[in-house]
Amino acid sequence: MKTRILSDERPLFLGIITTALFMVWGNEWLTDLKGFGLPIIYFLWLFAIMLISSFKVVKHADMLALKLGEPYGTLILTLSVITIEVSMISAMMLVGEDNPTMGRDMMFAVIMIVLNGLIGLSLIIGGIRHREQSFNLQGANAFLAVLIPMAFIGLILPNYTISSDPGTFSNSQIWAVIGITILLYGAFLIAQTIRHKNYFMGPLAEVSNGEHHKPKSVKYHSGFLIAYMIVIVLLSKKLAILLDFGIEQINAPVALSGLFVAIIVLTPEALAAYQAALRNNLQRSINIGLGSALATIGLTVPAILMIGMFSAKEVVLGLGPVDTFLLVLTVVLSIVNFSSKRSNILHGLVHLAVFLLYILMIFDS
Repeated sequence: MKTRILSDERPLFLGIITTALFMVWGNEWLTDLKGFGLPIIYFLWLFAIMLISSFKVVKHADMLALKLGEPYGTLILTLSVITIEVSMISAMMLVGEDNPTMGRDMMFAVIMIVLNGLIGLSLIIGGIRHREQSFNLQGANAFLAVLIPMAFIGLILPNYTISSDPGTFSNSQIWAVIGITILLYGAFLIAQTIRHKNYFMGPLAEVSNGEHHKPKSVKYHSGFLIAYMIVIVLLSKKLAILLDFGIEQINAPVALSGLFVAIIVLTPEALAAYQAALRNNLQRSINIGLGSALATIGLTVPAILMIGMFSAKEVVLGLGPVDTFLLVLTVVLSIVNFSSKRSNILHGLVHLAVFLLYILMIFDS
């Protein structure tokens, strides 16, 4: 049994060793970076360890989903991934150069990738495999009912306030936005886990996301999930230094760093959504996609604002005109495509087209 555990959790030991090495010698290695040789090696090393650890987080969250059932399983997965996201965004804001839009750009990247890339590919894969798929309309509407006002308050409203600089909130507005965001997300969690759990279960109440693996105890999977998350959180600060150096060296758009953060954070989650779509469990794909977008705003906006206040750094949340257009377009598409209980490949293609447009706009807006 112990041998099996050591074999299954080998990535954790690699993560612990990497974390220890960078904690002891990281400052020396990452100070006065020059050229591309060593920085690329360090980046690939950290990127690989963090990505593998993210996959293991998803695996243990999936096993907890089997033990606890839905919607708790998907909620655990979503909150785990968003915790990683918040820690990485926080590290980038605190370690990198003073860039007031960095947190906003990263958060917006995650939202666009989730709502258009992840959901778009899930709908396409499910449509190719099953032609049409069903989902619970009440659950999708619940997600959107909370997501839309939170997104508009956090990312568009700052452009129209006049008591502070463009794109920012005043101190009193910051506390109001934090309070409203936490209140709305907290109310949603109560609805999802207590009062209206049936809204977030598919027509066939499919739960299995790891039918070929027998889950162990809740303590086992919870413990290793937390351990892998600690590795990711501790290494995120080191990766942030390398990302900041790379973006500066190649004179790339700051928003590009958001893509790297999103790849690390969302790749395992995207895999879980695609696998669910292939198994004709579109409800789980929707719960993962819309749940991640909602949690990104519900948890990241307050975190970014509080980091800005306590670190005395200006935080610009208001999106530019192009990004505002893409956000509004994404919201409208989501309302239209999730207004029916069934989906097909066409719905996915439209979302994926918007995602590709977003990628283009990063480099040429």
